[in-house]
Amino acid sequence: MNKAVKHITDTTTAETRSLPIANRSIAVVGLGYVGLPVAIAFGEKTGVVGFDIKEQRINELREGVDATLELTPFTLKNADVNYVTDAAALQASDFIIVAVPTPINAQNQPDLTPLLRASQLVGRQLNKGDIVVYESTVYPGATEEDCIPVLEESSGLQAGVDFFVGYSPERINPGDHEHTFKTIKKIVSAQDKKTLDVVAEVYEAVVEAGVHRASSIKVAEAAKIIENTQRDLNIALMNELAIIFDRMDIDTLEVLEAAGTKWNFLPFRPGLVGGHCIGVDPFYLTMKAESLGYHPEVILAGRRINDTMGRFIATSLVKNLIKQNMPVLGARVTVLGLSFKENVSDIRNSKVANLIKEIEEFGIEVQVTDRLVEKDEAKREYGIDLLDMTELKPADVVIFAVSHEEYVEGNWLLAKHLLKVGRGVVVDIKGMLAPAEKPEGVHLWRL
Repeated sequence: MNKAVKHITDTTTAETRSLPIANRSIAVVGLGYVGLPVAIAFGEKTGVVGFDIKEQRINELREGVDATLELTPFTLKNADVNYVTDAAALQASDFIIVAVPTPINAQNQPDLTPLLRASQLVGRQLNKGDIVVYESTVYPGATEEDCIPVLEESSGLQAGVDFFVGYSPERINPGDHEHTFKTIKKIVSAQDKKTLDVVAEVYEAVVEAGVHRASSIKVAEAAKIIENTQRDLNIALMNELAIIFDRMDIDTLEVLEAAGTKWNFLPFRPGLVGGHCIGVDPFYLTMKAESLGYHPEVILAGRRINDTMGRFIATSLVKNLIKQNMPVLGARVTVLGLSFKENVSDIRNSKVANLIKEIEEFGIEVQVTDRLVEKDEAKREYGIDLLDMTELKPADVVIFAVSHEEYVEGNWLLAKHLLKVGRGVVVDIKGMLAPAEKPEGVHLWRL
């Protein structure tokens, strides 16, 4: 698995674990992509309570299995984490980190339900002197305006007097084993200076890159949400350029390669923007802005462009079939990859699923494969029946939708193998294939 993570944990021994960090007993609520690495990092230093409401997740972690594929069994084994589904176990901790999802609903409105339920659960276990730190991405003001009242109501205690609250936004990048919880500078904030000192000291004990002290919780919340909003807008620009250049019959990636020779040209590329961060977080900011009477033009325009890329790719696929004198109705398309990004199993808000629906509306048969994704989850979430590579029928079109390592390594040989008699159309969304190496009889279209 991941050599970088293994390197970190290889040096961890029982002797390196010390007394509670900053005299605090730590618990982590929510053990997904964000919470688990946090719990493990602290668990390499001291005992940690790891809580999640999903019994299956807890059982897997106890067995040394991380279904997200982010951490190895060795890493899990060598961290002192007590995995529990019983919230009462949180009472023994006085520094509780909340790292639960903050999704959007079908109307692209923020859904704070998981966060507020977690706040209620934590509040019932609070004792005087406890510190609660939120890591979930929210709009500026949510921690103090939405979460703290729930903590107070559930605990019967007063924030800032009986217990204290901080905010330290997560910066986990799934599938990235270079930029990890330990190696990314951590933003920390709190209600008051005394609490901020404790929060900073706790995180400094495990985050090798150090911490940045924000002046307020709102500043820290805003800093996090614009990180993903900025990236969303930059990709939206590249996507709009790709649409324009496609009409000009210009290869977008060749244009970006040429422009990239200038030292200050930013290396963003077009693509499908899904997942639970970049495609979601901007809506938290725009909702808050609109509640204050301001309609954000640029941010929402970027979201509209990125959310319609599936339709653009599907339409381009059909146009290329027609240009190659190939029938559209009844054509068969093989899609490689369903997860929202490369080398991860997460399919939350996957825009590949949207692309598949757009293609099927043209009367085209679609077959999908992704060995990293659980078949039951794909069926439950999107109604998609995932196939093993060996079950795929010869196709008229192959779409490289996600740049999983196996697809990158398979390259043109994989494409030819999956096409009918090695001929047809290949759609390269991620720019994985070299045009100069294109086999004879294959037509390439790339975003």
